[in-house]
Amino acid sequence: MEKNNSNLSRYFYGETNVLHKGVSVKTSLGTPMDDFIANIDSRFNIINGVIPTEHEHRPDLTSNVFYDSPRFWWLILQVNNINDPFENMSPGDAIKIPDL
Repeated sequence: MEKNNSNLSRYFYGETNVLHKGVSVKTSLGTPMDDFIANIDSRFNIINGVIPTEHEHRPDLTSNVFYDSPRFWWLILQVNNINDPFENMSPGDAIKIPDL
């Protein structure tokens, strides 16, 4: 059963559309989400762990284990300062999980 964390959507604090390479894309940059992200480490207790082999490059799977939903993959990446899970989510890597 999915936990009720609807206030943790990437767009809860606002969204805007910007043009990127001629295409309109939705983003939370330039919204109150910037403040949320800047203070993210002080908002949650952190659980330390290690990425298992079956979760290599898959923050959605890690999110599903801890939050009963793949929706919070973005939070795991943000807390761990990971811009590209294909480069920075290898088996055995230390990872921080926000305790929601």
